[in-house]
Amino acid sequence: MDDSARMWITPVPALDPDGGPAVLLGHDCASRDAGERAISRLLDRGHEGEEGVFYLLPFDLSARYERTGDRLAVVVTTSRQLLVKEPADLADFAALPVDGADDDRVVLLRREIVTDFVPAEQDGEKQPVLLIDHDGSAASLAELFDRFEAGEAGIAVLNAE
Repeated sequence: MDDSARMWITPVPALDPDGGPAVLLGHDCASRDAGERAISRLLDRGHEGEEGVFYLLPFDLSARYERTGDRLAVVVTTSRQLLVKEPADLADFAALPVDGADDDRVVLLRREIVTDFVPAEQDGEKQPVLLIDHDGSAASLAELFDRFEAGEAGIAVLNAE
């Protein structure tokens, strides 16, 4: 699904006031979309490190950058095996498309925008994608930052390739 209204390239003052631009995706944890519901399930199974900080394994949830001309896309994927906990899950998530880059993974979310931004690389690793997890319909970026500051939204850092 092309949903460029929920993808931004901007500094994230709440995390690093002096930082450069980051790629952010809005994620509605109340969505009825199968891909977004799967993301919510995977975020709930994060591994807690220090109090209030949860870590995702790249196998659990990861992102991939794709460029076509002047369009930058971010594809969020997971392993289909992680989604199936109960028989009802098979029906819920069966329609998720197989990832063309890896047959063992499924596409949960795809967003793209027109930009000349090139994600930074460090030691051969692409810049992570920030997933803003919030309750409700797509909000403006300023509203999402306000929700994060108020503790009403979370930010997940996704490894990217």
